[in-house]
Amino acid sequence: MSSKIKNISQAEVLVLKDQIAYQEGQVVSKTLAQNNALSVTLFSFAKGEEISTHESGGDAFVTCLDGVGKITIDGISYLLHEGESIVMPAGHPHAVYGEEQFKMLLVVVF
Repeated sequence: MSSKIKNISQAEVLVLKDQIAYQEGQVVSKTLAQNNALSVTLFSFAKGEEISTHESGGDAFVTCLDGVGKITIDGISYLLHEGESIVMPAGHPHAVYGEEQFKMLLVVVF
């Protein structure tokens, strides 16, 4: 049987950005679901922290939950503010940087 949603309360109204904390000098992640078709992860970035340039085998859908993040795709940078989303296409180099403190929900579809 494939994985189910984990690490988060169920049958309860939640504020996603409250489900992960900031930690000074760190990128923090919390996996909510992971299987061969899908990955759902919450991230928090301390200001100035980053995930350096890499590629993914799936389309990565990012929604900003808090703060300001800089998403770079194919060398072009985009600022993402609370409530805004962007898709980082599969196979394209991309990076994520905490322009300010930044929380995001990442959904990767493989």
